[in-house]
Amino acid sequence: MFLNILKSKIHRVKVTEANVDYIGSITIDEAWMEAAGIMAGEKVSVVDVTNGARLETYTIPGRRGSKCICMNGAAAHLIHVGDTVIIMAYALMTPEEAKTFKPQIIFP
Repeated sequence: MFLNILKSKIHRVKVTEANVDYIGSITIDEAWMEAAGIMAGEKVSVVDVTNGARLETYTIPGRRGSKCICMNGAAAHLIHVGDTVIIMAYALMTPEEAKTFKPQIIFP
């Protein structure tokens, strides 16, 4: 049996851009992705602290050091510039692995 366990989290960052006309995804400052252990193309959950919206999408690295969080595509209708979000990635692991695993959590 495998459990779906929190692997990475970028905690409470502000959305800096929203682009409805983009195909989809979330663009995140590449330095933040690396610090949290999130890879390009990885599936993430995005929780909007401001309005309660929740969604899943995949990641695109943004310019390193830009502090960008850009909601792309349909997600830009739910999560807006200025909203505070939490971005989380998960990993499948055995119960034994999960007992000792420590997620990478950053607070930019």
